[in-house]
Amino acid sequence: MKWAEKTLEELGKVGRGKSRHRPRNAPHLYGGQYPFVQTGDVQAARFYINEYFQTYSEAGLAQSKLWPKDTLCISIVGANTAATAILGIEACFPDSVIGFLADRDVCDVRFVKYALEQLRDKLKSISEGTARENLSLEKLLTVKISTPPLWYQKKIVSIIAPMDDLIENNLKRIRLLEELAQRNYEEWFVKFRINGEQLQVNAGTGMPNGWEIKRADELCDIRIGKTPPRDQVEWFRDDGSGIKWVSITDINNAWVFIHRTSERITHEGVAKFNMNIAPKGTVILSFKLTVGKVTITTEDMVTNEAIAHFNCSIESVKKEFIYCFLKAFNYSSLGSTSSIGTAINSKIVKAMPMLLPPGRVLRSFSQNVAPIFEQIENLQIQNLRLKEARDMLLPRLLNRLIALEEPEDEVLTIAGTGNEVN
Repeated sequence: MKWAEKTLEELGKVGRGKSRHRPRNAPHLYGGQYPFVQTGDVQAARFYINEYFQTYSEAGLAQSKLWPKDTLCISIVGANTAATAILGIEACFPDSVIGFLADRDVCDVRFVKYALEQLRDKLKSISEGTARENLSLEKLLTVKISTPPLWYQKKIVSIIAPMDDLIENNLKRIRLLEELAQRNYEEWFVKFRINGEQLQVNAGTGMPNGWEIKRADELCDIRIGKTPPRDQVEWFRDDGSGIKWVSITDINNAWVFIHRTSERITHEGVAKFNMNIAPKGTVILSFKLTVGKVTITTEDMVTNEAIAHFNCSIESVKKEFIYCFLKAFNYSSLGSTSSIGTAINSKIVKAMPMLLPPGRVLRSFSQNVAPIFEQIENLQIQNLRLKEARDMLLPRLLNRLIALEEPEDEVLTIAGTGNEVN
């Protein structure tokens, strides 16, 4: 069977997204009905992009472009360089994202995504030494993709895609379960309606009698992470040894529970720099760069200095309540709108006003939502195992280590596409 070395331009149409202004400079461009997908959305999506945090108005769309469903998005800047995901919706995206529209007579867009996943390290390496634009369109178009006939591409997709689909379905279930937990929290602690019974609210306090507002550090043991000096590389590991170290990128990529990090710190480094360990079940919160991202540790971990650890110090205050409270909290109330997008400091975090209902209420709430969190964690573990199996199988298929039989009713080459080249 013959494979061809092809560029993206030979497999379909390629172009950059368009964006001219950030929301703070041109607010009239934002807040409409048109999804505006950014590099963080590409990274977070994993395979299909169906969720996004920003939208364009009609004016925003007029200075951009609406790309069709099934467009492959390729991020070209920052930590998200060479991340890929396929649009599950029509959407706009900025010039920090490149769009690829597959020629369906030549390739399957899912196969191209799989191939680019395997080339991500190479794509990152050719982007080194550039400024803001880590991976230019010109450099991307020099990369060759080893491309089998279309029938073989579809065979690979038929093997790998069901795993991706199951992962995606599990992610949807996880999001629905988290929304259920948050609705429970809102019913109990915002609307003061518990198990269908509306509690009487004290007009003076705005809360039911016996409920209080405390500083966060009165309810939780709050500690801040640390980062060893970056020039002392001996403390950092990416080989599976040491203790997992959570960065802002890691917490952005996590959902409810955090299982994986991109780097670890040696045990010697943790001791030398007196790094605070977040034990299993600790709720952690980002308060710099990206404010308000929340997740729960699944084992002992350390974090960088932009992340706070919330350990329960009162028996009735469980991780489920802390998680829901921090997810629902209005962080813009802690500082001026000009600074909240960048950071709040650790003193502000520790002094955050935190609701303290009676212990019996807190215990009852945790009993109600703990099974939801348990289901979420089980689904995440299932996804990790699926991803491990997928990531082991995919390169073997792409490197021709597993032979796939040719369908009897299909031919090896596609006439007129040049796929006959070795």
